[in-house]
Amino acid sequence: MKTLSEETYVKQAEQVIASLVRTDRQGKPSIFLTSSKIRTLLSLISSIYNDVRLIQEDQLTEDTWAKIQYLRVRFVYESGRDRDVKQFVENAKIMSCIDEIGQSKKNFLLFSKYMEALVAYHKYYGGRD
Repeated sequence: MKTLSEETYVKQAEQVIASLVRTDRQGKPSIFLTSSKIRTLLSLISSIYNDVRLIQEDQLTEDTWAKIQYLRVRFVYESGRDRDVKQFVENAKIMSCIDEIGQSKKNFLLFSKYMEALVAYHKYYGGRD
């Protein structure tokens, strides 16, 4: 996977979330992307993750690949509904990451870890509930 690697995905996640910090009306640093929005996206990935863990081969099944393609559609939809989600998806390069999963179980698992790291840093940097 070119966009992500085991060595850099945690640092990338931190940089993405740090890039979302803006000043609110009271002059305090804040992330306008809500926890519920980012957790909704993570829950979509988690359901696929549960299937992928059970796959014995290094390649994903056609059914799993189809679910990942649907995941891409959901990210696009949520981005269209909310500009903060769109900024998050763009800054995190989510679409490139999804494209690079291909049929690789390893790449999907790395993408899942990256999303978990994004959620963790969102919470750490004080993302809204």
